[in-house]
Amino acid sequence: MDTASNLLKLFGMSNQLILHELDKIETEQDIVLGHKIDKAAEKDEKYYPQFEAEVRLKAREMAQHYETFYCLEVSIRTLITEMLQEKAGPTWWKNEEVVPKVVQDGVQNRVRRELDSGISRRSDDPIDYTNFGELGEIIKRNWDTFGSIFNSPKGVERVLSSLNTLRGPIAHCSQLAEDEVLRLTLSVRDWFRLMS
Repeated sequence: MDTASNLLKLFGMSNQLILHELDKIETEQDIVLGHKIDKAAEKDEKYYPQFEAEVRLKAREMAQHYETFYCLEVSIRTLITEMLQEKAGPTWWKNEEVVPKVVQDGVQNRVRRELDSGISRRSDDPIDYTNFGELGEIIKRNWDTFGSIFNSPKGVERVLSSLNTLRGPIAHCSQLAEDEVLRLTLSVRDWFRLMS
Protein backbone atom coordinates (compact mmCIF):
# COMPACT_ATOMS: atom_id res chain seq x y z
CA MET A 1 0.00 0.00 0.00
CA ASP A 2 1.32 3.42 -0.87
CA THR A 3 1.56 6.40 1.48
CA ALA A 4 -1.43 8.19 -0.09
CA SER A 5 -3.70 5.18 0.53
CA ASN A 6 -2.52 4.91 4.12
CA LEU A 7 -3.13 8.61 4.69
CA LEU A 8 -6.60 8.33 3.17
CA LYS A 9 -7.50 5.39 5.39
CA LEU A 10 -6.12 7.19 8.43
CA PHE A 11 -8.20 10.25 7.52
CA GLY A 12 -11.34 8.14 7.20
CA MET A 13 -10.73 6.36 10.49
CA SER A 14 -10.10 9.68 12.26
CA ASN A 15 -13.40 11.02 10.93
CA GLN A 16 -15.21 7.91 12.15
CA LEU A 17 -13.72 8.33 15.62
CA ILE A 18 -14.73 11.99 15.69
CA LEU A 19 -18.29 11.13 14.62
CA HIS A 20 -18.46 8.44 17.30
CA GLU A 21 -17.33 10.95 19.95
CA LEU A 22 -19.88 13.51 18.71
CA ASP A 23 -22.63 10.88 18.94
CA LYS A 24 -21.52 10.08 22.48
CA ILE A 25 -21.57 13.76 23.49
CA GLU A 26 -25.06 14.19 22.01
CA THR A 27 -26.34 11.20 23.96
CA GLU A 28 -24.67 12.13 27.25
CA GLN A 29 -25.60 15.81 27.11
CA ASP A 30 -29.01 15.34 25.44
CA ILE A 31 -28.17 17.89 22.72
CA VAL A 32 -28.15 17.94 18.92
CA LEU A 33 -24.88 19.07 17.38
CA GLY A 34 -26.16 18.88 13.80
CA HIS A 35 -23.40 16.70 12.37
CA LYS A 36 -25.69 13.93 11.14
CA ILE A 37 -27.26 13.99 7.72
CA ASP A 38 -31.01 13.61 7.94
CA LYS A 39 -31.97 11.43 4.98
CA ALA A 40 -35.56 12.71 5.13
CA ALA A 41 -34.30 16.28 4.80
CA GLU A 42 -32.18 15.58 1.72
CA LYS A 43 -33.16 17.48 -1.39
CA ASP A 44 -34.89 15.83 -4.31
CA GLU A 45 -31.90 14.85 -6.44
CA LYS A 46 -33.97 14.62 -9.62
CA TYR A 47 -35.58 18.06 -9.66
CA TYR A 48 -33.70 20.23 -7.14
CA PRO A 49 -30.49 20.39 -9.23
CA GLN A 50 -32.52 21.81 -12.12
CA PHE A 51 -32.98 25.09 -10.24
CA GLU A 52 -30.33 27.70 -10.91
CA ALA A 53 -27.37 27.61 -8.52
CA GLU A 54 -28.01 31.23 -7.53
CA VAL A 55 -31.62 30.45 -6.56
CA ARG A 56 -30.49 27.43 -4.51
CA LEU A 57 -27.89 29.57 -2.73
CA LYS A 58 -30.48 32.23 -1.87
CA ALA A 59 -32.87 29.53 -0.63
CA ARG A 60 -30.15 28.18 1.68
CA GLU A 61 -29.51 31.70 3.02
CA MET A 62 -33.23 32.28 3.63
CA ALA A 63 -33.73 28.87 5.28
CA GLN A 64 -32.02 30.05 8.46
CA HIS A 65 -34.46 32.98 8.74
CA TYR A 66 -37.44 30.69 8.20
CA GLU A 67 -36.08 28.39 10.90
CA THR A 68 -35.80 31.33 13.32
CA PHE A 69 -39.38 32.40 12.57
CA TYR A 70 -40.70 28.88 12.88
CA CYS A 71 -39.09 28.36 16.29
CA LEU A 72 -40.17 31.76 17.60
CA GLU A 73 -43.75 31.56 16.35
CA VAL A 74 -44.25 28.03 17.66
CA SER A 75 -42.76 28.94 21.04
CA ILE A 76 -45.01 32.02 21.34
CA ARG A 77 -48.10 29.96 20.47
CA THR A 78 -47.07 27.30 22.99
CA LEU A 79 -46.53 29.91 25.70
CA ILE A 80 -49.93 31.49 25.05
CA THR A 81 -51.70 28.12 24.96
CA GLU A 82 -50.12 26.89 28.19
CA MET A 83 -50.77 30.11 30.11
CA LEU A 84 -54.34 30.51 28.92
CA GLN A 85 -55.26 26.88 29.50
CA GLU A 86 -54.06 27.34 33.04
CA LYS A 87 -56.03 30.57 33.39
CA ALA A 88 -59.28 29.70 31.59
CA GLY A 89 -59.29 25.93 31.13
CA PRO A 90 -59.23 23.72 28.03
CA THR A 91 -61.91 25.72 26.18
CA TRP A 92 -60.00 29.01 26.51
CA TRP A 93 -59.96 29.57 22.75
CA LYS A 94 -63.77 29.76 22.53
CA ASN A 95 -64.02 32.34 25.33
CA GLU A 96 -64.33 35.84 23.81
CA GLU A 97 -63.13 37.36 27.06
CA VAL A 98 -59.85 35.51 26.50
CA VAL A 99 -59.55 35.51 22.69
CA PRO A 100 -60.98 38.56 20.90
CA LYS A 101 -63.84 37.73 18.51
CA VAL A 102 -61.99 39.37 15.61
CA VAL A 103 -59.11 36.90 16.13
CA GLN A 104 -61.49 33.94 16.37
CA ASP A 105 -63.26 35.09 13.18
CA GLY A 106 -59.97 35.56 11.29
CA VAL A 107 -58.85 32.07 12.26
CA GLN A 108 -62.23 30.57 11.35
CA ASN A 109 -62.00 32.21 7.89
CA ARG A 110 -58.49 30.82 7.32
CA VAL A 111 -59.59 27.33 8.38
CA ARG A 112 -62.59 27.56 6.04
CA ARG A 113 -60.41 28.70 3.09
CA GLU A 114 -58.03 25.82 3.75
CA LEU A 115 -60.87 23.28 3.89
CA ASP A 116 -62.46 24.74 0.74
CA SER A 117 -59.15 24.45 -1.12
CA GLY A 118 -59.14 20.70 -0.56
CA ILE A 119 -55.70 20.58 1.03
CA SER A 120 -54.90 18.95 4.34
CA ARG A 121 -55.49 21.10 7.39
CA ARG A 122 -52.25 22.34 8.88
CA SER A 123 -53.53 21.77 12.39
CA ASP A 124 -56.55 21.03 14.52
CA ASP A 125 -55.47 23.74 16.97
CA PRO A 126 -56.94 27.13 16.05
CA ILE A 127 -53.97 29.05 17.47
CA ASP A 128 -51.85 27.58 14.66
CA TYR A 129 -53.82 29.77 12.25
CA THR A 130 -52.94 33.04 13.99
CA ASN A 131 -50.40 35.61 12.86
CA PHE A 132 -48.09 37.66 15.05
CA GLY A 133 -50.53 40.58 15.18
CA GLU A 134 -53.31 38.32 16.44
CA LEU A 135 -51.01 36.73 18.98
CA GLY A 136 -50.28 40.24 20.21
CA GLU A 137 -54.01 40.93 20.56
CA ILE A 138 -54.44 37.78 22.64
CA ILE A 139 -51.55 38.78 24.90
CA LYS A 140 -52.93 42.32 25.30
CA ARG A 141 -56.41 41.01 26.10
CA ASN A 142 -54.89 38.83 28.84
CA TRP A 143 -52.26 41.19 30.18
CA ASP A 144 -53.26 40.25 33.72
CA THR A 145 -51.79 36.82 32.91
CA PHE A 146 -48.89 37.80 30.62
CA GLY A 147 -47.80 40.82 32.63
CA SER A 148 -46.13 38.37 34.99
CA ILE A 149 -43.58 37.41 32.31
CA PHE A 150 -43.39 40.46 30.04
CA ASN A 151 -42.28 43.88 31.17
CA SER A 152 -44.21 46.09 28.69
CA PRO A 153 -47.46 45.61 26.75
CA LYS A 154 -46.42 48.29 24.24
CA GLY A 155 -43.06 46.56 23.82
CA VAL A 156 -44.77 43.23 23.10
CA GLU A 157 -47.05 44.92 20.59
CA ARG A 158 -44.14 46.70 18.86
CA VAL A 159 -41.97 43.57 18.60
CA LEU A 160 -44.83 41.37 17.35
CA SER A 161 -45.79 44.04 14.81
CA SER A 162 -42.21 44.15 13.55
CA LEU A 163 -42.08 40.36 13.33
CA ASN A 164 -45.40 40.29 11.48
CA THR A 165 -43.99 42.71 8.89
CA LEU A 166 -40.73 40.78 8.54
CA ARG A 167 -42.64 37.51 8.16
CA GLY A 168 -44.01 38.52 4.75
CA PRO A 169 -40.82 38.21 2.69
CA ILE A 170 -39.90 34.96 4.43
CA ALA A 171 -43.32 33.38 3.99
CA HIS A 172 -43.49 34.48 0.34
CA CYS A 173 -40.01 33.36 -0.69
CA SER A 174 -38.44 36.78 -1.13
CA GLN A 175 -34.90 37.65 -0.18
CA LEU A 176 -34.52 39.61 3.08
CA ALA A 177 -32.48 42.77 2.63
CA GLU A 178 -29.39 43.08 4.81
CA ASP A 179 -31.11 45.68 7.01
CA GLU A 180 -34.10 43.39 7.45
CA VAL A 181 -31.86 40.48 8.49
CA LEU A 182 -30.45 42.78 11.18
CA ARG A 183 -33.98 43.91 12.11
CA LEU A 184 -35.04 40.26 12.46
CA THR A 185 -32.09 39.51 14.73
CA LEU A 186 -32.86 42.56 16.85
CA SER A 187 -36.58 41.76 17.00
CA VAL A 188 -35.90 38.24 18.25
CA ARG A 189 -33.46 39.67 20.80
CA ASP A 190 -36.05 42.27 21.82
CA TRP A 191 -38.68 39.54 22.28
CA PHE A 192 -36.53 37.70 24.79
CA ARG A 193 -35.54 40.98 26.45
CA LEU A 194 -39.25 41.72 27.08
CA MET A 195 -39.43 38.75 29.41
CA SER A 196 -38.85 39.94 32.96
